[in-house]
Amino acid sequence: MKFHHVSLKNCDAASGLVIVIDVLRAFSTAAYAFAAGAEGIYLVSTVEEAFIWNEKINHSMIMGEVDGLPVDGFDFGNSPPQFDGINLKGNHLIQRTTSGTQGAVRSQQANILLAAGFCNIGATAEYIKRLLPPEVTFVITGLRPGGWGEEDQACADFIEAKLSRNEVDPEPYLQRVRDSTPGRFFLDPELQNYPLKDLQYCLAFNKFDFLMPIRRNGKHLLMQATAL
Repeated sequence: MKFHHVSLKNCDAASGLVIVIDVLRAFSTAAYAFAAGAEGIYLVSTVEEAFIWNEKINHSMIMGEVDGLPVDGFDFGNSPPQFDGINLKGNHLIQRTTSGTQGAVRSQQANILLAAGFCNIGATAEYIKRLLPPEVTFVITGLRPGGWGEEDQACADFIEAKLSRNEVDPEPYLQRVRDSTPGRFFLDPELQNYPLKDLQYCLAFNKFDFLMPIRRNGKHLLMQATAL
């Protein structure tokens, strides 16, 4: 099995099995939304698209961010704990983020497309192991100059290690997230839009036992939680 790592700049050429990773925080937030009962999550590229699709899709709400900050008019931000105690059963979400949803939208050549973070990393690795594809491409959505993307790279590296051997200590990989450029934001109490609790929720290793496959549904990209 060969592994490829791409960024938002070149993921448009990725084919076969493509895993889009956004640990902090898009796909971790999505996992908690599914755990709260969301039926599905439509992934979009722009704020404008989010509002348009919200008008078209019944029982929908919008979540996401622009450059890490909340968006006026969105129902939810990009924070996993916001779904504590909320029942989303019967509702769909529309998600727009600066990195994660961009990776999904741009991976147009993928034959099989999954979203992943540390919250559902075990199910993702097990799915790959069962499928045994000749190649796997990881989209490191946070990758950019200044040390950005180490948190997503750590997630990809863990999956690769898990496919090579059964027992892998997750702690070194989780520490890489804490030490990453965005990870350190959550350790700064003065940055109110980056609460420590978000980091803790994103690093809840293997908390959920479902995959997050993304399928094209006409003009939509629809992500759903699927048990193995």
